[in-house]
Amino acid sequence: MGSSHHLLVFLMFLHYAVGFTYNCVKILPDSSSSIVVEVGKNFTATCHLLEGCAYTSDDIEWRLGNLSIAKQSYHRINETAVSVTVNINSDMNAWLKCTAPKESLSYKPRSIYGILLRAGYPPLKPKNLSCIAVQEDKDISPNLNCSWDPGSRNPLIDTTYTVYANVPGTVLTHKADCKQHLARFCVVNLETFPIHMVLKVWVEVKNALGSERSELQSDSTYFVKPNPPLNVQVLTEDKFPTSLMVTWKHPIDRTILKLSYAIRYRKVTSNVWIEVPESFTRGYIESFRLQSLEPYTQYVVQMRCIGESNSSYWSNWSPSVTESTTEAKPASAPDLWRIIQPTSNSRNVTLIWKAPVKANGKIRFYNLSINQNNEKFESHNITADNLSQMYSMELPAGKMASIEITAYNSAGESPKATLSIPRSDKEFPGVKDMSWSVRDEKLQVKWTAVLPLPHPLKLSEYLLEWVKIPQSVHQKELPAGWQRVPKNVTVTTLNADLEKFKRYNISVYPIYKYQSGHVWHFQPGRPVTRPAYVQQGPPKEGPTVTVTKSKKNSAELTWEEIPLDSQQGFIIHYTIFYAIGNTKQWKSETVGPNVHSYVLTDLASETDYVVYVMASTEAGSVKGTDCTFKTMKYGDGEVEVIVVVVCLSFLFLTVFIIMICLRKREVIKKLLWPQVPDPSDSSIAHWSPDFPIKADLPKEDVSVVEVDVFDGKSLCEEDKGVLPLKKDKYLSEEHSSGIGGSSCMSSPRHSVSDSDEGDSGQTTSSTVQYSTVLGSGYKGQTPSHQPPAFARSESTQPLLDCEEHPDHLNESQSRSSYFRRGRELEPGVLAPECDGGSLTFCPVQEEEPSPVAEEPPASALCYMPQKSGYRPQ
Repeated sequence: MGSSHHLLVFLMFLHYAVGFTYNCVKILPDSSSSIVVEVGKNFTATCHLLEGCAYTSDDIEWRLGNLSIAKQSYHRINETAVSVTVNINSDMNAWLKCTAPKESLSYKPRSIYGILLRAGYPPLKPKNLSCIAVQEDKDISPNLNCSWDPGSRNPLIDTTYTVYANVPGTVLTHKADCKQHLARFCVVNLETFPIHMVLKVWVEVKNALGSERSELQSDSTYFVKPNPPLNVQVLTEDKFPTSLMVTWKHPIDRTILKLSYAIRYRKVTSNVWIEVPESFTRGYIESFRLQSLEPYTQYVVQMRCIGESNSSYWSNWSPSVTESTTEAKPASAPDLWRIIQPTSNSRNVTLIWKAPVKANGKIRFYNLSINQNNEKFESHNITADNLSQMYSMELPAGKMASIEITAYNSAGESPKATLSIPRSDKEFPGVKDMSWSVRDEKLQVKWTAVLPLPHPLKLSEYLLEWVKIPQSVHQKELPAGWQRVPKNVTVTTLNADLEKFKRYNISVYPIYKYQSGHVWHFQPGRPVTRPAYVQQGPPKEGPTVTVTKSKKNSAELTWEEIPLDSQQGFIIHYTIFYAIGNTKQWKSETVGPNVHSYVLTDLASETDYVVYVMASTEAGSVKGTDCTFKTMKYGDGEVEVIVVVVCLSFLFLTVFIIMICLRKREVIKKLLWPQVPDPSDSSIAHWSPDFPIKADLPKEDVSVVEVDVFDGKSLCEEDKGVLPLKKDKYLSEEHSSGIGGSSCMSSPRHSVSDSDEGDSGQTTSSTVQYSTVLGSGYKGQTPSHQPPAFARSESTQPLLDCEEHPDHLNESQSRSSYFRRGRELEPGVLAPECDGGSLTFCPVQEEEPSPVAEEPPASALCYMPQKSGYRPQ
């Protein structure tokens, strides 16, 4: 330790040992400095009472640091000595103190003595001692760099490492002290390196608990590490496309150190080095030919060297030198494939190919030969372009084609690659049970072979094809990628960097071969295709929903399928969320991935709704845009039902009214058109109160109505001619109106107009008056000589013979007479010109009506004029 530390320990020792004027205890073993003790072992110390001390062994107390030691660890030796034993651990760096206090001797100061304990470990033996002397310029450096492994244990106490080196048999020993704690290396200066001599080197480790030594002795060349070979070059040879010549220079003279060399090389595209066996490069040589290399391939070459005899250290590798072998003819055929897209009556065939795996040079061009049904032969030289190695052609469905392609470089042509495209109806069988999975972010494809194969087919290999969906828009990019695997493989991993979140169609083709003559033909079988993702994600966008039909309690929703480029995975289902207005109390319906329309039911009528559709993949979901709609107030057919019900009700009401009208037509007719009696049908037309009743006439009751009559007694001849016309006219008017122009409906005091036009103006609202004459006889009975009785009635009901006696209707009609007024005549005068009959007017005789009146027969009825009565002669 440093001087300051020793001084501090000494002062503390003086404080405990001699710091008091009265101290009668002492500890053995004792030391003026600290006492080093080994961790894990027991340490025993004894406290002695000096002569003349007033204390006894019972008064002794041990303390380690500030802690008292249990009495069980004490050992009483005699009256003046007590020992204590403690187990040392790695943290025990403290004072071990012995004190002798006594309460009864309080007038005396307390005695105390202590020793400082330090725990530690003995040194470990150094391992893996090695020493190197490097080359400096053209000689070997005298500095010997030694290193070793001190072990992982910390000794906890001061430990020194010293390296020694000498040539056995000499007195001179070179020494180097290593100043580091737990030193691992040290440099010994030998002043001059002992070439071709034996050298002994050892390292010694010491501390307070012990020492260890490790040594190494060998020929001095064992310790030498030379420099790498100088001026390393790699040369190409035009006539040897599979070899390279390597040359170099010696880094040191052979008189000092004789070297042996090592060469390694690798492809530029590889990290795997290939070393040339040392036996091939042993000896004092300065060149070597690398053979069995690949043509037109870049190689990286490095060299190093080592002493031949008993050497232990290789030089570092020389700087890398890169060189390429020359071109050779392609050793393999191009990889030819095709993509077939059927059309209406033909097939669009795209031929695609890759450069030969062993191109052995830069491909200049390809020769493509196409033979269709041995009828059409085409040959094309296509310039090589790594970005667009393809050719398109049309092939009819009923024809087959045989394709051959050959690659050319500057050294020659490659073997031919052949491919057969059969007719559409001549496909060979495909594989079974194809599936895929993702392993370590790669697609692993598995399938089952087709067995047995039809004769004469033989399975050559399998081809796996992957096509990104949708196709890339870059024209120079190949539309598909593919790889071939041996025929005995049914599980493989696609060696392709497939894009994440992009859909690929993975297809497996069995490639068959069959022999025709001496030529083998290769033809793919039927493909089995599955869509796949190397990694799925949530869709980029959600579906846009539209409402196509909105009804009272339902609504039909439709949405378009998300574009494949935006799906980023397989859609596993759609979820429809809908809610009323702003309530946001969402309801949901889940449908399958192939459903793009749905009908929501159990909706409220005339209500605003919000709806959206969420698309989901295995990796997540994305919400689509919101759509609002309103349900209708009435459902389908409700308006039509209301209209039909109203129309049918109106129709039924109309029919009902019409039926009532038909059933009550007489009542309605009487209400609208009251029945007017026809005087021509009444027997009163033949009766007149002024006309005397003949004795031979039966006694009858006659109803008489008062009307206006002509003033004259008779009509002249010209009036006779006019009378039938007027009679017809009046008859027509009476029958046509029923209420107007009839004298029978006239008032008893209403006179008939003198003109024809006056007939139409007669009123129909006056009460019809009837008169009854009671005759002396009735229906053949002999009348009495009593004068006839006349009765007048104001009844509105007509007394018609046709109503009372239907059986006498014809007789009454024949006997009725119609009277019409032509021109005005003087009363009681008849025109002399009139012949063929005359009218005789007789005065009306007022008589009291008989209390009982019977209806007279039709022959007893007559027409009664208002001013004078008359009767037919």
